Amino acid sequence: MTIPDGGPHVNGAEHATLPLDDGDIYVCQDGPRDAPALLLIHGSASSTRSWDPLVPLLTGSHRVIRIDLLGHGRSAKPAGPSYATPEQARRVGMALDRLGVKHAVVVGHSSGGAVATALAEQRSDLVTALALINTGPSLDAFIAPGSAAVGPSQWPPTDEQLRRLASTAFSRVGYQIPQDVLDEVRHMTPHTLTTTMQATRDYMEQRPLPDRLATLGKPLLVIFGEDDRRWRSSSAADYRAVPGAEVELLPGLGHSPMLEDPPRTAAPLLAFSAIH
Repeated sequence: MTIPDGGPHVNGAEHATLPLDDGDIYVCQDGPRDAPALLLIHGSASSTRSWDPLVPLLTGSHRVIRIDLLGHGRSAKPAGPSYATPEQARRVGMALDRLGVKHAVVVGHSSGGAVATALAEQRSDLVTALALINTGPSLDAFIAPGSAAVGPSQWPPTDEQLRRLASTAFSRVGYQIPQDVLDEVRHMTPHTLTTTMQATRDYMEQRPLPDRLATLGKPLLVIFGEDDRRWRSSSAADYRAVPGAEVELLPGLGHSPMLEDPPRTAAPLLAFSAIH
């Protein structure tokens, strides 16, 4: 299935659902369709909505494509299929094929960076360059959460439980977590939430991301909020093992800089994508 240019548009964006072999995948496109493609992949317990503040800063020069990974957002949440990181990457590649995208700069936030890496491993023809935003290079960089996870017996979680869970995703004083970001977690199932998080751990345990990326020969930009409370920001230096990698630390920002300060996040991303 290819989405026509005349598909449904909301606030200038084109929304559609792609039926893949193991579940429907939601996609959203903004910007000129003939501009270079920029793919945005969200992290665990998130969705395309996590990119909303950043997208308007990117569409002047890019066809911006967002995808809800299986189990997240407005995509299907089946209990049966594998949620392994390589499988999520395979679905992303299939979705881009359906959209007629031949080449794209791929941006991943947090665990979305692992999916972006797996996509580059599978589809060297498709991925021209990678940008990782607050994606830990290995499990050694992970900071243990201070609060316990919400179990299946507590599902769906309350707003207060969600705010506690999401609190480590932000560091800026006075930042109000958007309600729709919290709602995306609630719309997941306990199975998809726990399974997708475990899948990221399994993928990174098998091989650290810098080791994987070093063999791919793809241009790499790493953006890290310096006050990240989930991954040690100093670990961003590990990506320098990738030949030519650029590492950009953003002082005063935490795990989700594209929400906390979209302009400061967009600046290095636009400069990088303009070259690659």
